[in-house]
Amino acid sequence: MPGFSAPAPAHAADTLSPRDRSVIILLLVSAFVVILNETILSVALPPIMKDLDLAETTAQWLTTGFMLTMAVVIPTTGYLMGRFSTRQVFALAMSTFTVGTLICALSPSFLPLLIGRIVQASGTAVMMPLLMTTVMNLVPPRRRGLVMGNISIVISVAPALGPTISGLILSFAPWRALFVLVLPIAVAALLFGLRRIENVNEASDQPADPLSVLLVGVGFGPLVYGLTGVSSGGSGEGAADAASGGAPVAAVVCLVVGVLSLGLFVGRQLALQKQERPLLDLRTFSSRTFTVAVVLMVVMMGAMFGVVVLLPIFLQKVLGLSTLSVGLMMLPGGLAMGLLAPLVGRLFDRVGPRPLLVPGLSAVVVGIGIMSRVPEQPWLIVLGHVIMSLGLAFVFTPLMTTAMGSLPRQRYGHGSAIVGTVQQVAGAAGAALLVSIMARVAAGTVDSGGSALEGISDGTSAAFTLSAVLGLVTVVIALFVRRSPEEAAAAESPEPGASQDLTGEEPTAG
Repeated sequence: MPGFSAPAPAHAADTLSPRDRSVIILLLVSAFVVILNETILSVALPPIMKDLDLAETTAQWLTTGFMLTMAVVIPTTGYLMGRFSTRQVFALAMSTFTVGTLICALSPSFLPLLIGRIVQASGTAVMMPLLMTTVMNLVPPRRRGLVMGNISIVISVAPALGPTISGLILSFAPWRALFVLVLPIAVAALLFGLRRIENVNEASDQPADPLSVLLVGVGFGPLVYGLTGVSSGGSGEGAADAASGGAPVAAVVCLVVGVLSLGLFVGRQLALQKQERPLLDLRTFSSRTFTVAVVLMVVMMGAMFGVVVLLPIFLQKVLGLSTLSVGLMMLPGGLAMGLLAPLVGRLFDRVGPRPLLVPGLSAVVVGIGIMSRVPEQPWLIVLGHVIMSLGLAFVFTPLMTTAMGSLPRQRYGHGSAIVGTVQQVAGAAGAALLVSIMARVAAGTVDSGGSALEGISDGTSAAFTLSAVLGLVTVVIALFVRRSPEEAAAAESPEPGASQDLTGEEPTAG
């Protein structure tokens, strides 16, 4: 990328300097705050609807708008991290998130609240790619697994804590307290980061391509909205009606517009690559390892997000559990995944991705298989969710590290943008697919004389079974994932002595 001046490779000394360790820790804390915000509103929609007198279809835009903004902004982060310095991108992300949080906390009505959520999402979308790119630039190959394990803690624990924290706060405070409590944490992270964040890259003078930016918005936004809209009405007791009525016309139109725009976007990027100024560099897919890892991520994220969307519906509608109970049931799995992540990172540094991915994905299949029986005993649901989460702990770190490690340094930013975009689109597609299947099976049950609750139960079982089958496909794909030559060489070379890692521990040779 023109103008990009990377620091000397960290693996030259095979250790992290105090400055580099400080930068990564600050980014980890900031990322935890913004990702926690993604799910903290999930159980707050009913009180918001009551307080602001909103219909369910209107209130849902508080989550849909957030997701659409993420889908539009993430593809541009590769350009942002090449065009601006680390400090500038961090300041942009955290200040945007902080302003959005303030708007939400002071919102007197729905429209300002929606605007605040969109502003929040704009900052959130930048933070994770910034964190991943910075880690790849600073951390030596033999330590990447361990540090990516710490990132996995953020990715897994923050979303798991969101609904639980939200349920606890809402039990004694109004919904605006969710944003009031997050605001000082965001401000502190911003101010401390501005004092301590060091630049790990130099800004370039590459201009933005307005047409590419336009095609991103007209492509990814409608695509994710269309995928989400296909499953609209498929949650809860209206599932049967949604199935019989087919996909909403607006959702289908958005899907067509999104696909056509993305086709034009790809063509535009291929042309701009010849001038070395693409908004999103698609040459990342010239790496076979990166491509296989992304394909695996698409299938895995689709299966996982479908389960995440359908499970609360089953627990609340069929088993009659409260939102707080559902949040508490999901908490053990998220915590287990987070606690296991550093160990998985150390194992990855020693053995590479395949020995971790295959058993991990197998555990995901077993966990989803248990939940596909839709048992009426909540503890069995918790068991299946914990097993699935433990399996995912063996998947996230190896997959992200292997995908990013297969790229040249100048394409780390674009690689992290592609990974983030894939997660958004695959998650929306997986949720749309599984919810649609649930709705159609539910409609069949109702047509056969069963009750609406029996229909939701049968439909959830069928959708989870398909998710488990998709999980088996990922096990096969995992057999083709290989470690990057740079990381393999680092793992096989003698360790130059113990050195402190990000956590302050002294790893042994191995």
